[in-house]
Amino acid sequence: MTDATPIEALLPKSGGHQFVLYGDSCSGVAGALHERTFASVNAVLRRLEPQPQFILFPGDEIVGLTADEASLRAQWRHWFDVEMAWLDRANIPMWHTTGNHTTYDEMSEAVFRDVLDLPANGPAEQEGLAYWVRRGDLLMVFVHTLWSGLGGEGHVETEWLEATLKAHADARYKLVLGHHPVFPVNGYAGTYQREIGHEYAERFWDILVEADVFAYCCSHILAFDVQAHRGVLQICTAGAGTAHRMPEGVEYLHCIQAALDEESLRYQVLDTEGVVRERLQWPPVLASEHKWHSLAHGVSDALWSGPMGTDRIIELRLSGRMAPDACAASQTIFSAFGDQGLPPLWLGLRGKQQRLALVLGRDPGRSPYYFFGPDLPPGEDFDLHIILHGGMGPGGVLWRRTGTEAWSSFEAIASTGLDRLVWPSRWSVGHGQKGEGDRPFAGESLSLSVTG
Repeated sequence: MTDATPIEALLPKSGGHQFVLYGDSCSGVAGALHERTFASVNAVLRRLEPQPQFILFPGDEIVGLTADEASLRAQWRHWFDVEMAWLDRANIPMWHTTGNHTTYDEMSEAVFRDVLDLPANGPAEQEGLAYWVRRGDLLMVFVHTLWSGLGGEGHVETEWLEATLKAHADARYKLVLGHHPVFPVNGYAGTYQREIGHEYAERFWDILVEADVFAYCCSHILAFDVQAHRGVLQICTAGAGTAHRMPEGVEYLHCIQAALDEESLRYQVLDTEGVVRERLQWPPVLASEHKWHSLAHGVSDALWSGPMGTDRIIELRLSGRMAPDACAASQTIFSAFGDQGLPPLWLGLRGKQQRLALVLGRDPGRSPYYFFGPDLPPGEDFDLHIILHGGMGPGGVLWRRTGTEAWSSFEAIASTGLDRLVWPSRWSVGHGQKGEGDRPFAGESLSLSVTG
């Protein structure tokens, strides 16, 4: 029996926005597997109280990928007239992006334009494929990451995007949506096929940063993922029904219910049982100054131990001066370890580039996960603020330079983050767990403080 218990929606402050974001159902075929899985996600969405003001669907509604136009149109009819018949689209509008299952050639682009009848305010020859929507102080720009006129999958124009964002510079909130991620998700990487083409990525993200966009929302990789880059979130949701996971055993079918207002974006990720599996408030709420603890050089008892969990945020501030000559050997800044085994958490420098790295070794006998931050050049001072966020999955290791506002996630190919970390009972600063000669920091004036 289907659970009809209401699910309390997160609500924004007056004047904010409350919406649902989900993508990749690959359905549209009566009696097929994805019809059932999509229905299980929709059943949860329908339990939200109150219902969303609008719904965002970043692509791959139907299985598509057929050369037969009649079959493609039949899938769209089934998706809208049967699978989404429950939705009152007059009161709860739904906006879509193109996807690799729905706009894979010129024929399917033409069908997409005709069936969805989206605003025709996009760039030349992409009307109805790329477009923008303005809801009061909220601007949403939907880009076409597969335009046939530019090369197909993974190809996206940027001039219209930049011009549109500039034309709406007065919007308090700006979201950009597209099907393909810009940054790899869960280690699934590959230009054009899994991300937008690498020749577009840097300029694309520069435009978002310069326009003060809050988030880029995408799907395509069958996972839920969030990460930050230069202050802009990338939120990936592809759990609306496609019955595959990237990877299996970690990811799950889901929808995201979100509230956006002058204070923050808050979201909850709901699985097919209506259970909140992940949540976030962004920007994060940081500790006040009086809660910080300065750590002395050497080994000491930990200030805390036990499970990290999903709701905890640990902050670190580290400063010092790098040695005048590059040191390729590992240099320890901070290590958390127990009586036996390798440290579950190690933060330091690795390689000739002296790249800041966090090594997460949660499972004895298993290879650790690596998270990589900025390079710290020889002879230079550094002053960094680090966040270890249990609720952000692999994107939850973040850094910024002290005194700046924009957070960036460390690069990683992990599919999970810090939430399962169990903090051990001993810490060290400036060297590893074995003492002064164990991977020491080669520079000088190392200072470290923590809060959490």
